[in-house]
Amino acid sequence: MSSILIKNATIVNEGKTFRKNLLIKDELISAIATSELIDIPSGTKIIDATGLLLIPGLIDDQVHFREPGLTQKGDIFSESRAAVAGGVTSFMDMPNTNPQTITIDILNEKYRIGSENSFTNYSFYLGATNTNLGEVLRVDPSEVCGIKLFMGSSTGNMLVDNETALRELFAKTILPITAHCEDEPIIRKNSDIYREKYGEDVPIKMHPIIRSREACFKSSSHAVNLAKEYNTRLHILHLSTADELKLFSNSVALNQKRITGEVCVHHLWFDDSSYDDLGTLIKWNPAIKTKFDREALTSAVNNNLIDIIATDHAPHTLAEKKNSYFKAPSGGPLIQHSLVAMLELWQRKIFSLEKIVEVMCHNPAILFNIRNRGFIREGFQADLCLVNPDSPWTVSKDNLLYKCGWSPFEGTTFSSKVVNTIVNGTIVYDDGLINEDYRGQRLMFDR
Repeated sequence: MSSILIKNATIVNEGKTFRKNLLIKDELISAIATSELIDIPSGTKIIDATGLLLIPGLIDDQVHFREPGLTQKGDIFSESRAAVAGGVTSFMDMPNTNPQTITIDILNEKYRIGSENSFTNYSFYLGATNTNLGEVLRVDPSEVCGIKLFMGSSTGNMLVDNETALRELFAKTILPITAHCEDEPIIRKNSDIYREKYGEDVPIKMHPIIRSREACFKSSSHAVNLAKEYNTRLHILHLSTADELKLFSNSVALNQKRITGEVCVHHLWFDDSSYDDLGTLIKWNPAIKTKFDREALTSAVNNNLIDIIATDHAPHTLAEKKNSYFKAPSGGPLIQHSLVAMLELWQRKIFSLEKIVEVMCHNPAILFNIRNRGFIREGFQADLCLVNPDSPWTVSKDNLLYKCGWSPFEGTTFSSKVVNTIVNGTIVYDDGLINEDYRGQRLMFDR
């Protein structure tokens, strides 16, 4: 039996911050108490966490690790390696790969790749199409995180635009539907207008006008209406506008919500003034919008209207991103820096530590029914992150772990630094060093 004692840690968990010691035995959290109340086995590795924050490992419910078929951008090995350096211990990966993850056989192949290559725990979405409802209904809900629905086209052509297919999906699946919501006809109309005006050289600042707030609200509204009609478990991804917030409620407990929302780090950090400096590097779908939207999204997190903060980590090569507007793909790498970026917003008194842990660790576990993860509790898997909140460092190409080799945060100095990331009781990230031999586990779900 291996064991680790984390001493003198400032633990942030379940709305409280307190000083305790924590004992890990094998994969599990064995005890949380003062040292006098913990029976410490001989040979226990001791970590003195004085001055450090101890939080549950982050659970990122939306990543694009690009494998299979798009591995020039990233792969499960490289991006989970970056994830563990950022304090992320579990991820849920999207289906717009090549081939698309739209059958059980392809889904099982991704799980095989994950078991061989992921440094963190993992799950993979099955993608919905206009014609694959039969595959969706074959999924074992205890083994798969959910169904991904593109109600707006993005990277990869997986748009579901047949109303009958949409209704059948909402009516029949028992899995959570996670939806990308942008109205395609509005986007196409706006694209035509600006292409006629500028040709291929549309200024990047037009991105939030082309992929407009109207496009977001119309699509999100449709998804919410369908979910209400069929009592479907719906989770709307990467909310980007103040308008959409009226679709959500904080009047019931989290575990009773049937309709929930996510915001991504980039929509809380950047606004449309950032296009001047970063251009297509911050071209995401949905688009980064105004300061007003950013502040509204921030308030919605603090007011429990938005339930999860994730990354939508979606790497592309720098050469791809430097193309003209219509040719430059949407998406960017974020997972190595999501926690430290959010902790920077804590340092600026925008979010509390407890809220960050709630929306990046606890709530994903609750809303996706993840078994025995997301909390610092005795008997739970020891997925943990130790952070030094007073260790400034600057993002540079030298310390990036993304396969694509760039970040929109390059040149940014963060005040906090991840010191250790522990996955299933194993120290996988240790102050810059990564245990290259460790592989994570498949997430399981209590459904």
